[in-house]
Amino acid sequence: MGQIAILQIQVVEGEGAVHVPGSRAARFLTIAITDETGKPVEGAAVTFHLPEDGPSGAFGNELRTDVVLTDSHGRATAPVFTLNRVAGRFQIRVIAAKEQARAGIVSFQYIGEPAGGSSTPSVALARHRARWIAIAALVGGGAVAGLLAGRSGGSTATAPPAPSAPTPPPQLSIGTPTISIGHP
Repeated sequence: MGQIAILQIQVVEGEGAVHVPGSRAARFLTIAITDETGKPVEGAAVTFHLPEDGPSGAFGNELRTDVVLTDSHGRATAPVFTLNRVAGRFQIRVIAAKEQARAGIVSFQYIGEPAGGSSTPSVALARHRARWIAIAALVGGGAVAGLLAGRSGGSTATAPPAPSAPTPPPQLSIGTPTISIGHP
């Protein structure tokens, strides 16, 4: 058998998975490694890297990196990992190596918002904004209702204000153009 020149990586399962904050990964990332002819590559070392900060997690070894060898079908599944509680999108970097051949991809994963609470700043901020929008709508609606009631209520009619004289349009002028040659 000749030396492998090119590795190809394909995500088989788990791309775009949404995980519960603080839980163990429920959907595992499984990838397939093939050579340049499409034949599965057995025994390739596949390294899974989780981000150092932000939405992330840690593998069972308490590290953010773990290595798995591909099986006879060229498949490798990321080891079980525990998610942190930071909501958002993160990426798992996957690097495969066999002999002199190397390949890499990125798989996007998500940690969902915590259930039933505003433990993240983005949720608290959204609720704060919604409260102010509701207050502004109430105040604005009250002002409009007051204006309408003032116009329709009352027994005396007042004459509409007299139209004012139109204001002349502003005078516009264009100055002399300036051209610079060299350094300004």
